[in-house]
Amino acid sequence: MASHSDTLVVFFGATAGANGGKLGSDEREIILLVWQIVDLHEKKVGKLHKCYVKPDSLELTDQCKEETGLTVEDIIKAEPLDKVLQQFQQSVSSEVKSLGRSSFTLLVNSPLVIRQVLHPEASKKNLVLPECFFSFVDLRKEFHKCCPNAGPVQKQTLASMLEYVGLPAASEQLIGVKEVRSMVQLTLCILAEPYSHKFSCVETVNYKFDSGACCKTEPVDSETVIRARGLPWQSSDQDIARFFKGLNIAKGGVALCLNAQGRRNGEALVRFINSEHRDLALERHKHHMGCRYIEVYKATGEEFLKIAGGTSNEVAQFLSKENQVIIRMRGLPFTATSQEVLSFLGPESPVTDGAEGLLFVKYPDGRPTGDAFVLFSCEEYVQNALKKHKQILGKRYIELFRSTAAEVQQVLNRYMSTPLISTLPASPIVPVPVLATQPFLPAATSTRDCVRLRGLPYTAGIEDILEFMGEHTVDIKPHGVHMVLNQQGRPSGDAFIQMKSADRAFMVAQKCHKKTMKDRYVEVFQCSTEEMSIVLMGGTLNRSGLSPPPCKLPCLSPPTAYAAFPTPPAILSEAALYQSPLLAAPRPPQTTVASPAHTLAYYPPQPHLYMNMNMNYTAYYPSPPVSPSTVGYFAAPPGAVAAAVAAPPHPAAASSVLSQPGALVRMQGLPYNTGVKDILSFFQGYQYAPDEYSGVVQMSEQARSLVQPKEWLCL
Repeated sequence: MASHSDTLVVFFGATAGANGGKLGSDEREIILLVWQIVDLHEKKVGKLHKCYVKPDSLELTDQCKEETGLTVEDIIKAEPLDKVLQQFQQSVSSEVKSLGRSSFTLLVNSPLVIRQVLHPEASKKNLVLPECFFSFVDLRKEFHKCCPNAGPVQKQTLASMLEYVGLPAASEQLIGVKEVRSMVQLTLCILAEPYSHKFSCVETVNYKFDSGACCKTEPVDSETVIRARGLPWQSSDQDIARFFKGLNIAKGGVALCLNAQGRRNGEALVRFINSEHRDLALERHKHHMGCRYIEVYKATGEEFLKIAGGTSNEVAQFLSKENQVIIRMRGLPFTATSQEVLSFLGPESPVTDGAEGLLFVKYPDGRPTGDAFVLFSCEEYVQNALKKHKQILGKRYIELFRSTAAEVQQVLNRYMSTPLISTLPASPIVPVPVLATQPFLPAATSTRDCVRLRGLPYTAGIEDILEFMGEHTVDIKPHGVHMVLNQQGRPSGDAFIQMKSADRAFMVAQKCHKKTMKDRYVEVFQCSTEEMSIVLMGGTLNRSGLSPPPCKLPCLSPPTAYAAFPTPPAILSEAALYQSPLLAAPRPPQTTVASPAHTLAYYPPQPHLYMNMNMNYTAYYPSPPVSPSTVGYFAAPPGAVAAAVAAPPHPAAASSVLSQPGALVRMQGLPYNTGVKDILSFFQGYQYAPDEYSGVVQMSEQARSLVQPKEWLCL
């Protein structure tokens, strides 16, 4: 640290390309080093040293020749960078010791020579820089602290700083020598009275990149994030950190982006510790990683959190083990256990903490995806594990790749946000207006503002769920708790809860997941209203996730119906068409009012909702149970619409049926020996017209052999 150092080493470097404010922006190699020691206690100056460096490419740009006055002949006999740095270290250490001092710190007029030249070049050449190049003092920032009225740091030059303190510029003409003498002169000035400045702001260069987890709620400044594009697909976060060597990346600040198939797409978001380092990173636009040039652009904190933001406490705990190397396994059998994975990797590549070092990736409903992440404590174990690439586990070959903490987060984010059912089934009927009645559920959307509770005790009630939710109860929407019943009308152990926002649903999933209710732990997953509606309207829960309702036609009983009135903008969602029959008793005969175009049927309000035990549906009841507050008027569709909805496969019979007013109903799954009287008996209590049997059309034996047995009845 400069505050504890006895001496400062005023340091300068020049490259074979651009210099000054553009130093290092063109990836050209360093060709000149100049330095001189300043004793902070005695205010004395040591000998000035100048040393040429031989680059790998003996080519100087015209700009370099003009600014430095150097030629290829001047550097062709020089030593390469590694030997010059050794000479520098030995020379400075010897001189400091001769002065009776014990430590020194580099003093530069700009961080470019350290951050943008020495460290990137040493990284490309696999050189180990001396420790002294990992900390330095910026003269411009120290001068700004000493003379704050001199102007902003970015606009300070050696000439302007010398002019401010009343010192003449150095008379030297040689590049490097002139700059170093001017810096020494300015340093001695601010050390003396009346300034008596103390050099204390030491900047550091990170030795290595630290991986880690990033929380979604963590604030990320957009002025610190960049997007790197064109990366080799094999590149890891350490490779990206090496590309930006010299600049300090925040802990866990490298997020590799994945494509729709979960594979790396050659892009990464990188978060730096401050905007200054981000701006220096932008200067590396189209610099090379191997034989590929990398594009560097600005990005936002929101984009970074979307990729690298944490998803669960389980992931945070998995990534809490620092200095661990991560491997991603892909293509695992869905039935693979932790012990099988450990046996597959073998004793030559032991996993950190055994099964605790494994993280299986799952869908929101708990189904395995075939992906897993593994922690190893050292590079040797990783190399042994990678040798198992494409070896067989069970009946499947397993792919192994190096991975990162950010990739763990992104893969978990991707799968946990995957809808349990990707798309709604196609609408089976011609769209018709729906009467605006108070729906039982809100319009289905993809917003993940709901949570699903799985594994509830069968005796659990609404009060138990509210107690389970604890302080999060205040975030539940009114009538937002929905218990899922099985086909026998009993609790299935599942429930859906509507929260006030997606953030509240996310917090509930984090805080309540695997929390205990009546000696049973309950799994809590974030989901969308769309997914909830599919289940509550008749979808089923099985090993494959969510399945749409078995019946795609609207049922006879409310709330599904057709309206004779214009539909307001709020149309019931497609999921709302899959309503389960909620009235067990048949509809009592009602007086119908004839109209030239249609017939209206009146449904009185019902005090309770019941489940039809004869239908294979998953029913629900809102909490607390509610019923329509007003009479709903449901109009039967005109004959043309009914024909479009359910066109009979027997045209001759259809002509006589469609000529009559009313609605067509299609019946499936009838016994082969069913007769007309059986059908009329089935609809006992409902009104059908006309009174004779001409309203029933039976299919011929020829048609019956081609399609599933059906009957058509005009109601």
